[in-house]
Amino acid sequence: MDKNNIKSVCFLSGKLFRISAVCSAVLFPLTGCTFGANIDMLMTPPKLSIEQEQIYSALTDAAGESVSLKYPKSGKYLSAFIVEDIDGDSQNEAVVFYEKKGLAVTENTLRINILDRSDNGTWRSVYDMAAEGTEIERVMISRLGENERVNLIIGTSFANRLDKTATVYSYNNGILERTFSESYSFLDVTDLDTDGKNEFLLLKGASGDTNASAQAYKLDEDGRYNKYSVDLSYNFPEFDSVRYGIINGINGLYIDAVSGNGHIQTDVVYMDGDGMKRLFADSGESNGTLRPSGFSTYDVDGDGTLEIPVQTIALGYEEMPESEQLWLTDWTTITEKGRGERKYTSYYSAGDGYVFIFPEKWKNKVTVRRDAINDEIVICTYDNEKMGQELLRIYCAEDDASLEDRTASGYILLRTRGESAYLAYVPQNDNSGLNITQSEAAICFTALPL
Repeated sequence: MDKNNIKSVCFLSGKLFRISAVCSAVLFPLTGCTFGANIDMLMTPPKLSIEQEQIYSALTDAAGESVSLKYPKSGKYLSAFIVEDIDGDSQNEAVVFYEKKGLAVTENTLRINILDRSDNGTWRSVYDMAAEGTEIERVMISRLGENERVNLIIGTSFANRLDKTATVYSYNNGILERTFSESYSFLDVTDLDTDGKNEFLLLKGASGDTNASAQAYKLDEDGRYNKYSVDLSYNFPEFDSVRYGIINGINGLYIDAVSGNGHIQTDVVYMDGDGMKRLFADSGESNGTLRPSGFSTYDVDGDGTLEIPVQTIALGYEEMPESEQLWLTDWTTITEKGRGERKYTSYYSAGDGYVFIFPEKWKNKVTVRRDAINDEIVICTYDNEKMGQELLRIYCAEDDASLEDRTASGYILLRTRGESAYLAYVPQNDNSGLNITQSEAAICFTALPL
């Protein structure tokens, strides 16, 4: 679960308003900003450690020199070498993923090799087998449910990375045994029902007559997989992102799913003593979260509870052509009754990667416009169906020259993210009662993770 460090607790319009650390942004020295870091510094091939070199030597002794290492694409384990206790004997084994050349067409070139370390410290290969697919997507090692067995969980895919398979292995007495295999779109290991024991979690997209579903598996004491499943609100073909957030004191799974035509919508599931459950009663409630791709569910105020972004058209744009409309974003939280409730209104730029949350005094009194000449977003008052006084300008600088030009013109630095710097200009000649200070502008601004 994505969590932001809360470094400021501020009150705006009488509400406790906790935002990711930006309060000190206006105090950042501009001389500390560096753009255009040398990418070659980040592209150095990984160098094997002494232990990895020993393991690799033992691998080639067993499998031959015609091997190439394969690296997981995500997750905790990103190395081709995993040194962990996978059989529960308190001694580490080595798991190596590699591709073997020169095999017959009918043989799978992706392999898993298990190595043990002898009493004198040398490694030797003890088991080798073909893996599913051609690419390693993710690796997890965990106990599941009531069973004390250590499980090696591997997500694999083929070259298109669309057809994925989750496989669970058990290693015992020098043998790696496949105990579970299922197709998936998303996989994880988590304690979803907060009972102190992990479940193996799969999301599956709709396919043919099969509905999109969320599935959780527990292992009982005899090693049997107990399955808990719930169909999702809509037959989503694939998923954009998956995040964990608290719902009424228990873990919830917020699923941003692809619903077609460049849009996503959110479904929420959770697990209790009775199994997997869906929060939204029908597809209509999930349809209410429909928005363009890129507007992901996010803990926008860092309080541990996720908010779902729901778009609303900005004041003054209701009658304009769709291509000219600008939109605001309401961040919706799930109430104890399982309903969505607006928590904040904001301007959310998915392209530039930031959110500016409006103070409550701006509710239904401001709108936004795009200054195409200066490449800025302008927030201004809106009254009597007319745009009025400017309250704030936001600019995203991509180079040092733009940064220096804006700061020389009275802009303040809000935040940096990668090679981008976010700046704001806060006019001080306001007579509308809606003006904010530079500090308030910094508090209301959040740069989204890269």
